[in-house]
Amino acid sequence: MTKIDFKKELKTLYQPSKKEFQVVEVPDMMFFKVDGRGDPNSAVEYTQAIEALYAVSYKTKFFSKKNGKDYVVPPLEGLWWADDMDTFSTSRDKSQWLWTMMIMVPEWITEEITAEAKVEVDKKKDLPALEKVRWEMYQEGLSVQILHLGSYDDEGPVLARLHKEWMPEQGYSFNGLHHEIYLSDPRRVDPSKLKTILRQPIRKIQG
Repeated sequence: MTKIDFKKELKTLYQPSKKEFQVVEVPDMMFFKVDGRGDPNSAVEYTQAIEALYAVSYKTKFFSKKNGKDYVVPPLEGLWWADDMDTFSTSRDKSQWLWTMMIMVPEWITEEITAEAKVEVDKKKDLPALEKVRWEMYQEGLSVQILHLGSYDDEGPVLARLHKEWMPEQGYSFNGLHHEIYLSDPRRVDPSKLKTILRQPIRKIQG
């Protein structure tokens, strides 16, 4: 049985340049999602969300393999914003950050399979955030992205260059939430070697 790795199948989405901003058209995709608020480094709510997402994702993969289609569970992704965006982009007050953490679900997975996966996880694990996990389409469309190498806390200059230089120069404006895709496991990789895709939905400025 062939095991599908979406990072290889969808190279334009998961293998961007680390030197240049690249414009991509992101297709509509299904995700398991959990919403929350707070510092990802310390908020219990964040830890619980990640635990529930991975548990359901791996159980879904198990059912898919059982039905004849195996795949590598895609990387963790996150949408980030704040009620006051200064706390996100300038002061970096992570306690005020809002987020949606998510893991992509292959197109052949049905609602019945996702529901069964959640039931099975609930039987074996006590996960407070399990009831918050939802299966939902994410429509992103035209976006710009780049591969960031290094600590999450060092993303600021790259984002500033994207937002204040590249986007205005190319005639684009914001069209969605800041999106991060985590290609490295922070528990096993030194912060200086972390690989994170930084993605921003955009639209052409009319005029």
